[in-house]
Amino acid sequence: MTLSHLTKDILLHPTHDSPAQTIAKSLNQHCACATLDRPAVLRNVANQLGDSAEDVLSSPAWNQFFSNTAVFVPSEDLDRMMATVRALEAAAALPDYQRRVLSRASQSAQVNPGPVGAFMGYDFHLGEQSPSLIEVNTNAGGAFLNAELARAQLQCCGGRTRMAWAEDFDAAVIAQFESEWRSQRGSGQPESIAIIDDQPTEQYLYPEFRLAQKLFRDNGIDARIVSPSDLRYESGALYSHDKRIDMVYNRLVDFALEAPEHAALRSAWLDGGAVITPNPFSHALFADKRNLAEWSAPSTLQDWGLNAESIELLRGSVPRTVLVTASNAAELWQQRREWFFKPVAGYGSKGAYRGSKLTKGTFAQIVQSEYIAQAYVPPSERLVLVDGERKMLKVDVRLYTYRGNLILAAARLYQGQTTNFRTPGGGFAPVFIE
Repeated sequence: MTLSHLTKDILLHPTHDSPAQTIAKSLNQHCACATLDRPAVLRNVANQLGDSAEDVLSSPAWNQFFSNTAVFVPSEDLDRMMATVRALEAAAALPDYQRRVLSRASQSAQVNPGPVGAFMGYDFHLGEQSPSLIEVNTNAGGAFLNAELARAQLQCCGGRTRMAWAEDFDAAVIAQFESEWRSQRGSGQPESIAIIDDQPTEQYLYPEFRLAQKLFRDNGIDARIVSPSDLRYESGALYSHDKRIDMVYNRLVDFALEAPEHAALRSAWLDGGAVITPNPFSHALFADKRNLAEWSAPSTLQDWGLNAESIELLRGSVPRTVLVTASNAAELWQQRREWFFKPVAGYGSKGAYRGSKLTKGTFAQIVQSEYIAQAYVPPSERLVLVDGERKMLKVDVRLYTYRGNLILAAARLYQGQTTNFRTPGGGFAPVFIE
């Protein structure tokens, strides 16, 4: 779509949006540019990983990660999303808020040695009026892959390739881990770091573990990709085989570190034997989905002392959220088309349901479990070409942040109830700013 055609489309279909919002929406609906230079991604990753790149690039998952198509986001929407992030983090610092969320958190979440959580992930839908926060994640995956994606983009629609990410992604990543280290240890940087997940080589996002490992090593930090079963904790220190581990980049979905196989890591966390990020405290503070109910309750936030500007921002950015209980179950069932249901301890969209798709049997199971109901905000859409055929895919936008600062923004394109990496033409997509 050329700029002249875009201008004509705007004139023929006036809206109440700002010029940037109108342009972004029109580009997302009509621009069919394929901006991904796939050979460049392969070259970049091969150059980084050297002889060990083949097992990453030959992975069946590799070609499913990336969409060929970028997503256009107006600059004021990005600014509002970042303002929402800062308002949420201001709310999370309030003593009354912390007392509320920690009162229902695990014993391991009561420990707070200082780290706030590397790679915070805030997921938004670009609603008709303004972006709406859908979810918060403390071990948000995909940042390293999205950095490679952003580095391999071609120009599109008059050269619009300004992307939403840190000027120097690598430096921003190292800076956040050094900050996490200093927040607990006071000075210096770790000599060793373990990237930890259960059976890491079998994880879908294992390729980005490899990219993270390379970045750490390039910056003088010995990095290992480790399964928790490889760890032991003794004499106040965490070890992987014979190597002492100073710091852990935690990718586990056992957010409270309660599984028996995570006992060594749990001991290191409780004793302060290693700096662990993200950790049970940061998860309880941000990613427990019950927190969405607190953030969407203006009167409660006011009582707790949040400033009026942040309250008003959250009022317009966080969809109403309630806990599912036996007392409100009948009403929620009757109004189910207006809600999206998510398990309190869920991750990766597992067990999440759009209300309009629910059966009575599934809803009965939801009521017996720990779930929230979130007011449904339809995702925006993006045109893609799949084998020459035009298709509209759903969009969500993830902001990767640290201490309220943007590291990188990326989109995910998909079909179905929730995000996935199975949709032809879908996957991670870079965010182009209008």
